[in-house]
Amino acid sequence: MTNSYTPKNLPIQNLKWESFVHFIGKANAGIARFDGLLQTIPNPSVLLSPLTTNEAVLSSRIEGTQATLKEVLEFEANPKKETKKYEDIQEVINYRRALKETIDEMEKYSLSIRVIKKAHEILLQGVRGENKDRGNFRRQQVFIGKPGAIIEQATYIPPSADKINDLASNLEKYIHSEDKDLLVQLAIIHAQFEMIHPFMDGNGRVGRMIMPLFLYFKKAISYPSFYLSEYLESHRDEYYKALLDISKNDNWDGWITFFLQAIIEQSKVNIVKAKKIITLYEHKKQRITELTKSQFGIKILDALFVMPIFQSQDFIKISKIPKASAFRYIGILEKNGVLSSNRKRKNKLYFFNKLLDIVK
Repeated sequence: MTNSYTPKNLPIQNLKWESFVHFIGKANAGIARFDGLLQTIPNPSVLLSPLTTNEAVLSSRIEGTQATLKEVLEFEANPKKETKKYEDIQEVINYRRALKETIDEMEKYSLSIRVIKKAHEILLQGVRGENKDRGNFRRQQVFIGKPGAIIEQATYIPPSADKINDLASNLEKYIHSEDKDLLVQLAIIHAQFEMIHPFMDGNGRVGRMIMPLFLYFKKAISYPSFYLSEYLESHRDEYYKALLDISKNDNWDGWITFFLQAIIEQSKVNIVKAKKIITLYEHKKQRITELTKSQFGIKILDALFVMPIFQSQDFIKISKIPKASAFRYIGILEKNGVLSSNRKRKNKLYFFNKLLDIVK
């Protein structure tokens, strides 16, 4: 294969809606149920913070990084400790930061190419691929293939660089348009972005970042935290095959069917996790208030959710509780089994395992 593929302009004509229409209702119901839960959460950015980190871990893993959620959180709690997975961990941290900052940018500039480029710029900062024109569309031909493959052995050759601006501008217009169904539209946006492959590196991760952002932009969810990477990572071969089948056989219907099934399955998992997190939060709110008898109960709890693995100085910084009180509260929580620790004296780490067990 040496010919590049140029995706057709959106919207897609001649979709066989009857081949996936029966999935549309279930997929939309899953998103609506998830959003119903979101609307009961007083501070989703705090409570769902571990889920965002986990999304960053899984989306990066699809691209071959090996870091686990626990390794990322342990590194953040003790960045001076040497780790073989430093590069992988940095990529995950960048992903999470890109997602967070893109939400703020989107409030100002809507969901635009400008905002997508910003996400890319943050994603590749100081990691592998940093020298690959971060924040800008590629200016040369690339191809996708096995490591070490030459272009003749490519599994997919995206459009030439001179076509990217037009294709991206058409995609942006489509993002802002109304199609018959929002989730079918999202399936098309994700696939089109991956086929355009506008960047030298990081396309998969940016394309997956667009998913919660789009749902939030279109007000389908009240906080951009509906993540799909867990399903896509565990069905990686199917995911790539369904995407590739569009450029090979113009099989949009197969891709949309796969994507809607992913949403149906993943929404069940996301709902269970969100419910468990809300229950844990309510239960611990009561328990921590009883144990510490402190007016800082919520601050203590929120700090544990934001950083479920931490050193005492992180806890002081995040909770903004006076130092002496903070040390006392950590001691009480460890003694009563709310927290566990690695027992070291120097760089002692504390673990809020109940939350880690739900998220991973």
